[in-house]
Amino acid sequence: MNFYTADTHFYHDSLLTSQVFSPRPQFLTVADMNETIISHWNAKVKPNDTVYHLGDIAMKYTKPASLIKAQTLDILSHLNGHIVLIKGNHDSSALFKYLAQQQLNSQNGQPKFDFHEVGVRLKFDHHEVFLTHYPMMLGLTKNQINLHGHIHNYSVHAKENINVGVDSPDIDYLPSNSVPFGAPLSENELIAIIAGKKRDYLQRV
Repeated sequence: MNFYTADTHFYHDSLLTSQVFSPRPQFLTVADMNETIISHWNAKVKPNDTVYHLGDIAMKYTKPASLIKAQTLDILSHLNGHIVLIKGNHDSSALFKYLAQQQLNSQNGQPKFDFHEVGVRLKFDHHEVFLTHYPMMLGLTKNQINLHGHIHNYSVHAKENINVGVDSPDIDYLPSNSVPFGAPLSENELIAIIAGKKRDYLQRV
């Protein structure tokens, strides 16, 4: 099964006290935040599933820089599934190179990580789906969808753009509290979000 997420921002302590952008006041420490995301991720994702992470894995102002790479690898090693990493603005090329050099194996013996600098194109539920970190402006389109992250607790006011980040307000199209914080979204959940956002759009026009 495939799952989708973005903007986990492991270790990002300033989000705990943010008043506007991506506030996470429910956590007292980054350790608590990290463990909550790991727990909710693993409760949903099985070892043989695939998770598309659409950028901004972790963020920490640490010296030396090698420490955050090792800490990010440690976090990822505790997450179930084969993880397809799409580069976000806080994911350096050096981090991807390090993760590739330290490549882990999934439970089925396959490499745990795949890496993409820009994005991935998939098809599901009769949609052509573009997976990117930054929102794309698709224009007039019938069956194209852009899954993205980057904008955290904001939403693009276009039915084709679905924010899959852990802080995304688009998750509100699902039943209340049905997605624990940090749990990736399944394709069935995305289909419901796409339908809900399209319905809202048609009611406005």
